[in-house]
Amino acid sequence: MTRRARPSRAWHLLLVPPTVAPLLTPLYNRIEPTLWGLPFFYWYQLMCAVLAIVLIMIVHLATRDRRPGWR
Repeated sequence: MTRRARPSRAWHLLLVPPTVAPLLTPLYNRIEPTLWGLPFFYWYQLMCAVLAIVLIMIVHLATRDRRPGWR
């Protein structure tokens, strides 16, 4: 019987920055610089959301179970 390789838990550390970054309010509580007319506050929040989506997808793909027949 072969032992299945367990995915590294280190992948889950990638989920820390998109969780912590929006909580650091003093970092982004300002209007300048603007990007395409959007104040910094808004485009920082949008960037955090996009970053979270990308990192969650990477962690999911790296840690999913790859057994044959498993979906």
